[in-house]
Parts: sequence; C-alpha cells; structure tokens
Amino acid sequence: MDKYVEVLSTYSYEHSRREVPRAFLPEVGLGRDTRMISIPERLLLGPGPGNAPPEVLEAMGKPMLGHLDPVFLQLMDGVRDKLRKLFQTQNEMTLAMSGTGSAGMETLFVNLVEPGDKVLICVNGVFGTRMTDVAARCGTEVHKLEIPWGQVFEVDAIVEEAKKVKPVLTALVHAETSTGAGQLLEGLAQPLHELGSMLVVDCVTSLGGMPVKIDEWEIDAAYSGTQKCLSCSPGLSPVTLGARAVERMEQRKSKVQSWYLDLNMIRNYWGQERFYHHTAPIHMLYGLDAALDVIGREGLDARFARHREAHETLKAALEPMGLQYVSQEGYHLPMLNAVSIPEGMEDAAVRGRLLNEFGIEIGGGLGAFKGKAWRIGLMGYNARTDVVERLVDALKQVLA
Repeated sequence: MDKYVEVLSTYSYEHSRREVPRAFLPEVGLGRDTRMISIPERLLLGPGPGNAPPEVLEAMGKPMLGHLDPVFLQLMDGVRDKLRKLFQTQNEMTLAMSGTGSAGMETLFVNLVEPGDKVLICVNGVFGTRMTDVAARCGTEVHKLEIPWGQVFEVDAIVEEAKKVKPVLTALVHAETSTGAGQLLEGLAQPLHELGSMLVVDCVTSLGGMPVKIDEWEIDAAYSGTQKCLSCSPGLSPVTLGARAVERMEQRKSKVQSWYLDLNMIRNYWGQERFYHHTAPIHMLYGLDAALDVIGREGLDARFARHREAHETLKAALEPMGLQYVSQEGYHLPMLNAVSIPEGMEDAAVRGRLLNEFGIEIGGGLGAFKGKAWRIGLMGYNARTDVVERLVDALKQVLA
C-alpha cells in the first residue's frame, strides 16, 4: 500500500498534463507494429470504479487457467465462502455473476418474477428508476413509490404501499449512488413477508463499505458489484438468494427470459455438479478473490469505521468551502458524497481541471442532479484520510 500511495503522491503536474495519444492501427493490417494507447495514473474518486490495491492488480496478472481446472474450481468455492461472510449470510445460493452490477440487478428480476406479476419499486434516484425499466421488460405490472431525490423512505410508507399493491416482490436501493443517500432496511422485511412479498435490495455501492446484514435483516435477495467498495475491476456482480427467493425461482411456470442469467443453470456450475454453462471470466475472479482476502484481513468493523472516518474528514473540510450535501441529513453515505455545486461554478470545468492538473477524477451529477452536484467516492482502498487531504488541497486550488 505504501508503494501505491507514493506513486499517487509523486504524480507530477507535467505528467498529468501530458496529452494521451489516440490508439493507432496502421492501415496495412495487423501484421505491422501497433502502438498501444498510453494509460495515465489516476486517483479515482468518482462513483466507481475506484483504485484497486496492489494485491488485486497482482492477482489479475497471474497465469490463465481453464474454467474447469480443479485449482480454479477451488478458487470459486473460496469466493463463495468469502462472499457469504461479506453479505453476512448463510445463503447457499451466493455467487458472482459474470457482468457488472446491472447484470446482478437483471439476474434477480428475470429469475424471481414472471409476466403479469405485480412488483413494487421504491424510486429516489437513478438506480431505483433503472429497476422499474428492468422489471417492466420482464412483463411485470410495475408500481412505483417515489420520493424526491436525495431523500430516504420511511419503512411504514413502503409497507402501506405494499398493502395496496400486494406485490410478489418489493425492491429498493440500499445506497443510492446518484444521490449519496443511505436507506435504512431494518424492520422492513417482516411486514412485507406477512403480505406475501419478497424484499430485493440493490447493494452495489454499500457492500464492503457499510453493514449489509442479509440474514439479520431477512432480505430475500440482493446484488452488488465489484468496482466500488470491493476495490476490484468492474465485471462481476455478487448475488445472494435466500430460501424464499430460491423457492420462488424453482416454482416459476415460465422459462427465465435470459438464458445467460438463468440461475437454475448457473448454480449447477458454481455448485458441486460443475455443469458447464458459460466460460467464467477467469482473471476477474482472481481479482475478486484477492479483494475479498484484503477485506477479510482488515475485518468488517474496521473497514466500516475507516469509511466513516474518511467521510467525516471530507465533510468537515467541504462545509467551510460552501459545499453542502444534497442527500437527506443524517443519511449521508460514507462512500459516496454528493455535494451541491456552488453558484457560478461550472461543473465540467472544475472536474476537468481536477483531472488534467491533479490527476483526480470525481463524478458529475445524474438525472435531477445533473450539473447541480458532484459525486465524490471514498470507496474501499480509497477510503483514507490521506486521500481526502489530497483531494481537498486540489479542490481549494481549483475553486479559488
């Protein structure tokens, strides 16, 4: 880690200003020399991906294995066990889907609902909105419970809406990446279960950065992504399904609309049968295995505390600069800080200077917050006070 911090801290102004050449392919064909595009060092403090620790980068450079090699299958078993610990669950069906977090979202919907089913989706940002689109494409009858962006839902309000709709599935986002708002989940599942509804949760941004207690909170199914608080490259989506979700999947009357995301087949590859379904992304799983090892060595409590400390340090530094959080007070995410852009400041110009002059990336707003907010990610490996200090120093210079 020290070596990596040294590389970031010595990243020069001249290097960051250097023009990145465009990829060059000669017209005469692939037999001639080609010139690979130059890849600069960046400090990635946007909504993801973030920087990966050296252990992950090293793991992703290891030799290729076949996807049915006994050593690789052993690694897959280890990944499942480590994901259960991270999700804080005993769910047998816990695995990493091939694809980014959005693939995890689609996996749960295509496996758990059928055409004509009623679903209730809580929308307070971009990713709740995306859920409605995915559910509609499954042929469901979508009902939305909407509140202003940046706000969080009251449990009673969700339950009251579920009483009216009577959905087979209720879904919401734990950590809304577009607004920086963290949703409370305790006490929600039991009344939904009494109404005959499963609870499905988007944990893409929360997993690895704040508590995700699948069993304790009685969450029926959840999905995440590898590129945020897990500090791995994008390309895998951890999912976990409890007993209600698995029973629902096994008793469906119609085929899963997506062959690629059909868990009835995929679980036979991740399980003891090892039936071939598709070729797994070998090096992505190397990286995820290493990332989970990093988390295991640190410990969940220590990791969550580190994210909270980095967030509080950033918040204390931003407020005197006039940068106010756009998410509901008391529900700010530690790993995704969404702050309003000061009057008169041009969004793209500030982010451009941070990137070109200091090698630091932060994110712009989406949807209702487009052009009105910056999204600053302190995720996984980057959730450190020294990173915060570097960002604040650069921001002061740009905003001045």
